[in-house]
Order: sequence, then structure tokens, then C-alpha cells
Amino acid sequence: MLSWMLVLMVLLPALAAAVAAVVKGAFARWVAATAAAVVAVLAVWCCLAGYGVSYRVTLGDLPFLAGTASAPVPGVLLDPLGCILLLVVTVIGFLTVLYSTRYLSAANREHPEGPAGQGRYYFWLLLFLASMVGVAISPNFLQLFIFWEMTTVCSWALISYYGTPRSLAAGFKALVMTGAGGLFFLGAICVLFVKTGSFEFAALGQLPGDWRAAVLVMLLIAAWAKAAQVPFHTWLPDAMAAPTPISAYLHAAAMVKAGVYLMARVVVANPEVPPAVAMLAGAMALVTIFVALSYYFIQDDLKRLLAYSTIANLGYVMLGVALGALGSVTALRGAALHILCHGFGKAALFLCVGAVAYVTGSRSISALAGVARTMPLTATAFFVGVLAVAGVPPFGSFWSKFMIVAGAMRLAGAIGPVVVTLVLFESLISFAWLLHVAQKVFLGETTPVACVNSDPPPAMSAALVVLMLGCLVAPAFGIPLVQWIGR
Repeated sequence: MLSWMLVLMVLLPALAAAVAAVVKGAFARWVAATAAAVVAVLAVWCCLAGYGVSYRVTLGDLPFLAGTASAPVPGVLLDPLGCILLLVVTVIGFLTVLYSTRYLSAANREHPEGPAGQGRYYFWLLLFLASMVGVAISPNFLQLFIFWEMTTVCSWALISYYGTPRSLAAGFKALVMTGAGGLFFLGAICVLFVKTGSFEFAALGQLPGDWRAAVLVMLLIAAWAKAAQVPFHTWLPDAMAAPTPISAYLHAAAMVKAGVYLMARVVVANPEVPPAVAMLAGAMALVTIFVALSYYFIQDDLKRLLAYSTIANLGYVMLGVALGALGSVTALRGAALHILCHGFGKAALFLCVGAVAYVTGSRSISALAGVARTMPLTATAFFVGVLAVAGVPPFGSFWSKFMIVAGAMRLAGAIGPVVVTLVLFESLISFAWLLHVAQKVFLGETTPVACVNSDPPPAMSAALVVLMLGCLVAPAFGIPLVQWIGR
């Protein structure tokens, strides 16, 4: 039964996407919200039913690979790592759809939106949800690659949704850069299949040393492109031309997490990663963290600031995965936990910015001040998001960053002290600047552009409340779950 529930979580949003593309207006919103809610409930049920175990079922075979591949390709896999990503993409996916039902309206002062194009919006959003569920439950590289590429196409369509020259250019740039990473992924799969006759994650361990390193580097490049890591980081800030719910979901909680999830999956299945590759991944993660930090101080657009913060936090996940590849299981678990905890915190921040822009028509840091006087719920959610993303206890990212740092200290040599010093320095600067921006926008004397009536509509406000709760309770579910990783 569990296997068919997992399959249903892919098929249901895909079918709902087709329906939403045909119908219009309120019915499209109802179809999208209902499908996303059902998928979220099924995901929670499946994760509870398969808690702490690795559940895998084969679903037939591809006829043209029969007798060639060492194991059947189509199937489902649910294990603790997959549960982490599954919960992020389904729960936050439902909240994104719920939020979108009111965000896409004529009352939106930043982007007034009629009912005409909403079917197209929900089609791509639900198809993206189905694709991300597929990424989370794929049992091998080939199936994961198929859903990986589907998320790339959906991202392009959603970034380009408004049809302005800026959004079209941003969508094209994201498609080219992430698509280029996909070519490296495809190359890695081809080499793996030719050398081992298998698409399995664990088949990497069957490769000779040089080929194994080459395939791992190709997968690493694919992950860098998908997760907007240096040198592929420039597409993500430009992708903020998308509707804000899309920025919150695809570009903070879901699609960019697919890149770091790929490398986490590789390390979980193949503990014997060449040290040189692990060191390369860790070094580039640290470079990404500090390159992203350097851009904080010149941003006036709240969404672009959050985009660079997302790049840095994905660097933390990559750092934890790299430390895991060097032998620190604690850091690997911290990386998996950060996927979950950062997802809730950053989604809350993005949706707060969307609420502010919905009511005021502005995302400009310099133009906004005193917003908390008229939007107290939004202000509260934004400060909670800042505390959560920065890693202030007891919020979620504190626990994940703590595990990454503690894992680094367990490694021999200078790696631990260097990582701890750099992480603490970046965390302090990042927290100080995000708090400064929050105070500038929400506190002080109200500027003319911020003279608004109230918080956003109930559907948008409800999403903010749930995300605030998620910033607190996500570790309660995530910490016991990640303890099963690496056993």
C-alpha cells in the first residue's frame, strides 16, 4: 500500500495540473489547493509509516533495458533522507498554493493579476510539485534525472510567468545554466552505466578510482548548477523576477534543494568518496558562502537579498555533505536537517516579502520603514524567519548548523577549527545584517509607501502562521529522523 501512496503523490498533482490548465478562475485555485493538500497529507502519512526504515519497491522494468541493466529502473524509494526532502516539498508546496490563491489577484499592488493566466500558473506549479516528489522518491540515478529535468522546465516556465522582458530573460538564464548542469548529470549517468551496467546510487562504488572521481565531479557540477553555487550562482538572484510564491517554493525550499539532495544521496549510498573530491566540494561550499555574503550589503530589493542568503545556506548543506564524505556522519546528518529547517525559515521570509509587496507595492529596503505598525503578523513572521535562518536557538537552523559544526570538529587535523571559525564568522555577520534590514523595514517611523491598512488576506496570513510554527517544530521531527542516516 505504501508504494502506491508514493506513486499517487506523483500522479495526483500531475493530473490536477492538467485540470487546472483547462479550467479557469476560482475552480483552478480550488483544484490546485485540494490536490496540494492531499499530497501533503499523504507525504506525512508515508513518512510516519516508513519512519526510520529504507523502503524500496520495483515497479516493473523498461523493456529496452531488460537484460542490460543490472536492476530494474522504475520504482520508489523512501528512506530517512528522502523523507526530509519529501516533507519540505509537499508541506511547503501546499502552503505555497494556498498563499497563491490570494496573491494572484487584482488586489496585489505590485503585480495585479486577473484570472486569465492563473490556469497556466497552477499547471506549472502542480507539475513542479509532482516532479519534486519524484526526485525525493527516485531509487536510482536515471529516474532521478528524469524528474530533475522536469523541475528545470517547470522552473523556466514559472520564472517567465509575467512575460516581461526581465522575467523572460531570467527564465532563459535559469534554463541555460541549470540545463548545462543537467548535461553533466547525464554524462555521469552514461559513464556509470557503461562501466557498471547499473543506474543504482551504490554503483558508484563499483567504478575504478579515476572513473569514480570523474563521475563524482560531474555530479558535483550538476549539483552546483541546480543549487546556484559558485560559479553558477548568478541565475538565482535574477530568478527573483518570478512571482514571490514561486521564489519561496522553487528557489528557497524545493528546486535548489534538489542539487544538494543529489550529493547527499551520493554520499549516503557511497561512503567511500575520494578525499580530493570531498575537499573540492567543501572548499567550493565555503567560497560560495562568503561570495553570497559579500552581496548582502549592496542589495535594495528584499527578494534579491533573500536569494543571496539562500545561496549561502545551500553552501552550508554542501559543506555538511562534504564533511560527511570525509567521514563525519554528524555533519552529514546536519546537512540533511538543514534542508528541512532552512526550507521553513526561508519560505517564511519570502512569503513575508510577498505580503509586504502585495499590500504596499514595494520591495525596496530604502523605501520601506515602520511596516510593523500596520502589518504586525507579517512583521512577526519576518523576524521569526530571520532568527530561524540565522540559527538562533531554539529555532530550526540552530540545530542543523550545530550538527555541521560539531561534525567538523570530529575530523582530524585543521579542518575542524577552520570550518568552525569561518562558519561562526559568517553566521554572525549574516545575522547582524538580516536583523538590520528587518529593523529598517518593519520598525521606526512609517514611510509613505508603508502607510497601508492591514496584513494580507487570511489565506496568505495562514501560510505565514504555519511556517512560523514550522520554524520551531521542524527539528522535533527532523532530528530523530536524520539519526537514521549513515547507520
